[in-house]
Amino acid sequence: MPATILLDADTLARHVRRLAAEIEADHPDGVVLIGVLKGALLFVADLARAITRVPVELDFMAISRFAPDSGRVRILHDLDSDISGRDVVVVEDLVDTGLTLAYLVGQLLARAPRRLSACALLDRSGRRIVPTEVRYRGVELGDEFVLGYGLHTRDLYRNLPFVAVGDRTVVAASPEAYVDELYASDGRRNERGPVVA
Repeated sequence: MPATILLDADTLARHVRRLAAEIEADHPDGVVLIGVLKGALLFVADLARAITRVPVELDFMAISRFAPDSGRVRILHDLDSDISGRDVVVVEDLVDTGLTLAYLVGQLLARAPRRLSACALLDRSGRRIVPTEVRYRGVELGDEFVLGYGLHTRDLYRNLPFVAVGDRTVVAASPEAYVDELYASDGRRNERGPVVA
């Protein structure tokens, strides 16, 4: 099964600009964006550049699961800045079950920010296990297996400037299955058809 483009570079840029405008409107005094590494790196960088009307500070957290399918995580890299009394937006590439985001929100609320909210480029609200609010949402997903723009399988595809849909079983069997196809593409899409080179 060939990969298809779900969100091309222009569509991603439109979503980023919309989310940036929403964040600016809600945080006239400025905002601290906390990117969740590694997946949100590209998204948070573009989002920060798109916020031009209010001051923006960037910080990052990295987390790792203790055990597969346990829902438990630990912090690998913590914030460098104090968020006490600040307006904070946690930036995720994809929110699925809500377990990771709920953990991060709990950790950050303990640090007494003035306001704390979440932003996700992609949201699978239909798969929530933990009810977690995503105030700033890019695109609602179903069960598509997505790659690119920070999303990966075994660290492949993160640097693509678009989000593609692939077959989960194909990638599980061979993580490199879409490398030639997607890296040869300029990211244009043809009505969710195959990647157009």
